[in-house]
Amino acid sequence: MADLAQVMCDVAAQLRTKRHPPVETTLEAITAAAVEAVPGAEDAGISFVVDRSRIEARAPTGEHPTALDTLQDQLGEGPCYSAIRERETVRAPDMATEARWPRFAAAAGERGVGSMLTVRLHHTADTTLGALNLYASTPHAFDAGSEAIARIFAVHAALALAAAEREEHLEAALRSRDRIGQAKGILMERYKLTPEQAFAVLASISSSTNRKLRDIADEIATTGAIPADPRDRPGHRRSGQHPDTALAALDRPPTATPGTAESGTGDRCRPA
Repeated sequence: MADLAQVMCDVAAQLRTKRHPPVETTLEAITAAAVEAVPGAEDAGISFVVDRSRIEARAPTGEHPTALDTLQDQLGEGPCYSAIRERETVRAPDMATEARWPRFAAAAGERGVGSMLTVRLHHTADTTLGALNLYASTPHAFDAGSEAIARIFAVHAALALAAAEREEHLEAALRSRDRIGQAKGILMERYKLTPEQAFAVLASISSSTNRKLRDIADEIATTGAIPADPRDRPGHRRSGQHPDTALAALDRPPTATPGTAESGTGDRCRPA
């Protein structure tokens, strides 16, 4: 076992050489360091919870993490699921005699895994990001000391995943804002609308088609075409009233601006 303080310093130094390293790089450094520092560990990986219902392997140090995460996902049982659902830390001392997950234990034993140690990755008090899994080829490879050190690495992995999740949400929000702005610009130019009217059209199309506004904006920005309103389909009671039902709501004179002679007409909603 390597000195824990030195291992953590090495991980920090490795990540410090890269500004805003990708989350996979951070997780790979953590799992590699965990194998080096946790007594008994020969392999490590992170089980990441996807859609609150399944798990996928991240940053594996070998073949076991990916294969066994896939197996746990298929069976719906195993130390990772137990750590996420029931206990913060789960130790499987001997796969040959493990009775909690008989199908998983048998398959893990066939792959040469003798014991496992799994620690939950907390996001908040009520949510879980996944789990850090440690593998050994021999039974009873992990003890209380192994658990204590593994928890330290689990905290670092959880922080890295949480930070990456926040960054992904921010980037998605910025992309969405840009696409909405592009779509509004297309509508404003084509139909001579104000920014507020263009956004109202996007919102109306989103509502009538039961699609997210950002998806509507992305389609308009990509194709330049306005998605069809289902109320305009042949046979509908509104069919024929207006080629773009969403624009029909704007087919009325806008309020005149004080101090101007222009009162506006419904032509503001017609293509130039």
